[in-house]
Amino acid sequence: MSAQDLPPLSPTKGHRLFKQIARFPDLLPQMRSTFLDVLVERSVLRREDLPGIVSRAMAADGVPETDASRADYTETVLDLMFASILTPEEVENWVNLVRKRDRCQELGRAVSTEHTKPEVIWKALREFCDIPKGELYISREEAEGIRVALLSHYISSQLPFIGIAKNHVTIRDIDTVLEHTIGHVRYPGKLGGKSAGMIVAQKILLPILSERDPDFEKYITVPDTWYISSGVMSDFIDRNHFYGFHTHKYRDRDAIDEEYQRVGGLFEKASFPPDVVEDFRGLMRQIGEHPIIVRSSSYLEDSFGLAFSGKYQSIFLANQGEEETRLAAFIRGVKTVLASMYGPDPIIYRRDHGLLDYNERMAMIVQKVVGRRHGDWHFPLAAGVLYSNNSWVWNPRIRKQDGLVRLVFGLGTRAVDRVGGDYPRMIPLSHPTLRPEVTPEQIYKYSQKMVDAINLGSGQLETIDLRTLAAEAPHPDLYLAVSLTADGEMKAPLFRTQELPPSSLCLTFENLLTKSAFVPLVKKVLASVQGAYGRPVDMEFAWDDNKLYILQCRSLSMRREMEKVILPVGVKDDDTLFLTQSGLSNALITDIEYVVYVDPRAYDQVPTAEKKLKVAWAVGQVNKRLAGKRYALMGPGRWGSNDMNLGVRVSYADINNTRLLVEIAFARDGYTPEVSYGTHFFQDLVEADIAIMPLYPDNKGCRLNEELLLKSHNSLVDMGNGLADLADVIHVVNVPAVRPGTYLHVFLDGDSQRGMGMLGPEARPGQK
Repeated sequence: MSAQDLPPLSPTKGHRLFKQIARFPDLLPQMRSTFLDVLVERSVLRREDLPGIVSRAMAADGVPETDASRADYTETVLDLMFASILTPEEVENWVNLVRKRDRCQELGRAVSTEHTKPEVIWKALREFCDIPKGELYISREEAEGIRVALLSHYISSQLPFIGIAKNHVTIRDIDTVLEHTIGHVRYPGKLGGKSAGMIVAQKILLPILSERDPDFEKYITVPDTWYISSGVMSDFIDRNHFYGFHTHKYRDRDAIDEEYQRVGGLFEKASFPPDVVEDFRGLMRQIGEHPIIVRSSSYLEDSFGLAFSGKYQSIFLANQGEEETRLAAFIRGVKTVLASMYGPDPIIYRRDHGLLDYNERMAMIVQKVVGRRHGDWHFPLAAGVLYSNNSWVWNPRIRKQDGLVRLVFGLGTRAVDRVGGDYPRMIPLSHPTLRPEVTPEQIYKYSQKMVDAINLGSGQLETIDLRTLAAEAPHPDLYLAVSLTADGEMKAPLFRTQELPPSSLCLTFENLLTKSAFVPLVKKVLASVQGAYGRPVDMEFAWDDNKLYILQCRSLSMRREMEKVILPVGVKDDDTLFLTQSGLSNALITDIEYVVYVDPRAYDQVPTAEKKLKVAWAVGQVNKRLAGKRYALMGPGRWGSNDMNLGVRVSYADINNTRLLVEIAFARDGYTPEVSYGTHFFQDLVEADIAIMPLYPDNKGCRLNEELLLKSHNSLVDMGNGLADLADVIHVVNVPAVRPGTYLHVFLDGDSQRGMGMLGPEARPGQK
């Protein structure tokens, strides 16, 4: 070879390269072809010059021209040139790229071929991911089909999810997930919708193959997470001969209720196979004595437009003590979550949304609970839900598109459940410090006062008064969450080490909103995830030790609002059922035939918890009998509250047939309906297209025509089944029967924050 033909060549480097690639004899042709492409692309040589270079090298060595010798010299020249021009790191990257392309083809064949054994797919995936990631990646075209096949095979086959995830979740990401999954080989299944949303949100924000946003890199993380394949749960059902559960969903509501009461006991006596128990034991060993949560992740959960919010159980476990004790508690928790799939709420929800025939399966997520130990308590500083679209616009300055945060101190259960006597902080991200309350007294009244945390001593999830918790186990970042009340004033602490007397504390989160990265970070997070989803999203999160933990992500269900609602004028007082002036979004509900009214004063006088639960049962019975009718449900305080003294403790299956839910608070009752926006209960109403509104009859400009509701014939007494015993509390008014030729029509104008319920002629004859 002459110097003018080639750059300086290194036989030593060429020899090293040959030793490196000789380990892959089947790939040598592809590697040499790649070497040539790289050299041409870098202008080291032109493709048409290579035969001449090889001929001169052969002549210089006195080697006769034969096909075999030419082939040998061509390979040698390419190896020498490639090894001499590129750095060792570049050489390794290109060699590994050829290997990745080869394993990629094998992986694609395995995962796309019907009836391929799970161990074959797993082996092919591991072989691909065992190749160092390096700096060179297979092309988007090569990867996309395999990503889609793997996502569908292992995580979720919901097409909207796949359409987003294929752009962000890589083959290596799926491998990492499966390394933390129990049962995906021996008990193949999927990881379900909740897992899918959490995985894709994490990879949108923290990708492994592209540059990360520095703020996301610094502040965003996810808790340590493991998964249990749906195949493990399906095997449990079949192994224990629970075949009847496959048709359980087709029974009527009462039969489902009755059977569900037996499920827990049946599951308690049933068993997982020994290999699964050993996997569970290994998981307990890996996690150690750290609180965990076992979360449902069914196939349908967190679907686009159908979130299944709160339909399945999540179980917190303190996870303390001996390994076998922790293992037994964990297995009980898994069984409890699985049993919740057969409850009336998810089944009625599926029935309402045309999903009853779908073969629903249950996978699970196991996560370390975010937070740290403070005395005997484990909890994070804050948690809640982020919304990229804010439908709770109580001030014209608020921009819907900037989003909303529903924020609580401690565990986020108080942010997603309807709790009694407590209020989360609702933060419009366009104006984070703006709030409806003005005076310190108002701010304290509508603040969170109780905290959910894990008591490591008792081993239970418990609710504790904030001031008691602050005295027993103060959080080191408490100054970010509280303000101090004194002498009729309320002020946020000026510095971290300032004394915080527990008796003066009020949860406002002022310093978190103004003196931390929280607000700009969550705004950027919401913008990024919504941009990737192409639609509004909501995300559950926790905040602790200056980190944002992503716990859940799904598309945000939004009620179909009318652009403009015009209230009627000139309506007679006698034809007006109610007037209201707050907490409204645009809605028009016409031709309501029945009004079901739970008298707030009578309910307040119900003497026992047992009878209050019977009121909730009766509401469910009325709801069942009015199926197919258009009816409004009106009652005290907080529908669905876990505190039955502040509202009727109903579930979705008890109210799913109503078109309007009204929450009534008389001034003398001493409680006010909380803003339900963002709770699981609220999401149910949105997805069922049920309008919800508060009513404060004693406020200026508001009224309720109770005489119409209380003095009209009570149709409850005609419904049988012992319902007449509650006729003093529940009034069912058949509007056209008591006012012939009229129905209830409800007009809610979110722009002016005015609403009206009026009686008038049928608006849509024959279309009820």
